[in-house]
Amino acid sequence: MALQDTWNKIKAVGLDVAESLTPVLKQSKFRETGVLTPEEFVIAGDHLVLTCPTWSWQSGENDKIKDYLPKEKQFLVTKQVPCHKRCKDIQYSGKFEKVIEDDGPDGDGGWVDTHHGVSTEEAEEIPEVKTEAVEEDDDDEICDMEDFEDDDDLVIQTDKLDLNIEKTRTYDLSITYDKFYQTPRLWLSGYNEEGIPLKIDQMYEDISQEHANKTVTFEQHSSLSSRQCSVHPCKHASVMKKLIEVVSEGGRDLGVHEYILVFLKFIQAVIPTIEYDFTKSFHLH
Repeated sequence: MALQDTWNKIKAVGLDVAESLTPVLKQSKFRETGVLTPEEFVIAGDHLVLTCPTWSWQSGENDKIKDYLPKEKQFLVTKQVPCHKRCKDIQYSGKFEKVIEDDGPDGDGGWVDTHHGVSTEEAEEIPEVKTEAVEEDDDDEICDMEDFEDDDDLVIQTDKLDLNIEKTRTYDLSITYDKFYQTPRLWLSGYNEEGIPLKIDQMYEDISQEHANKTVTFEQHSSLSSRQCSVHPCKHASVMKKLIEVVSEGGRDLGVHEYILVFLKFIQAVIPTIEYDFTKSFHLH
């Protein structure tokens, strides 16, 4: 992992240089290639904030302001998102998934296509990750205080109670615009139940192992001074292009304002236990 992390750092530096030399995309190529102009990113972000008020725009730090975006709309953020389980603890269906290998010079080990082989009929909705339901024990009854004849009975019954409390991690998520790849980019910063920042290996516990330290790396946030986990955007455009085509085959056009809503749907395959998605009523049909 140390070697992979070093390579990720070298690649990040190279991409920073490439981004600085990349001209700002002016003409819309949303339908042709699945990318966004900065103006389209703002349109999609405004729609996300309107649809999901848990998200909001942030201005970022002054020395990291991008002049091709409005100062008050540099990136999107949602905070204290719960994460109850580690990835290894969930049952997860890969029915529509296929690893897309990346053999290029900048290959990151491949990307999981979450909609491989999806037909028009099956494209009604992005598949959602299901967690096992906890069955309640019908034999357990709620104690009534009148059932206890004296203090000793109360102590005995209290000792039998299961007082284990589920400890929940939380995450702050943000979405920036990547000028080089011309797509949204997701960033994550995790905290334990006491509010202490998680270490990188702890955050990787909450990321699909197909992506940890590959398509998800630990890098300098583009609008903040902190280093965070980030879902690398190199495959975002190609996945979005495919989804646009699938929806079109179903008889409707996917609007550019819906881009980030759909983006968050396919990102769920990377971070299936972080419960940020409140757009369950959003359908692709």
